[in-house]
Amino acid sequence: MSDTEDKDTRYYIDLDLAAQSLIGWDHGDRNNLVQELPLPCQRVFISKGQYNKLVHKHLAVRTSTGQDR
Repeated sequence: MSDTEDKDTRYYIDLDLAAQSLIGWDHGDRNNLVQELPLPCQRVFISKGQYNKLVHKHLAVRTSTGQDR
C-alpha cells in the first residue's frame, strides 16, 4: 500500500465478528482493496474524517500510556 492519498483512497476498519474484536484499520487505493473478507471478518468503510479521529486518538492513548517509547 502506498502512502499517497487521492480521490481513490478509501479508509476502513476490519472487524472479527466471531470474537467481536477489532483487527485493525488502514487505507488504500480503492482499485486494489479487497472488498469482501472471508467470514468471520468484515471490512467497514469509513470517512477520512472518522479515520483521522481514530488515528489521532490511538496516538494519544499510546503516548499517554508510554507505548511509543
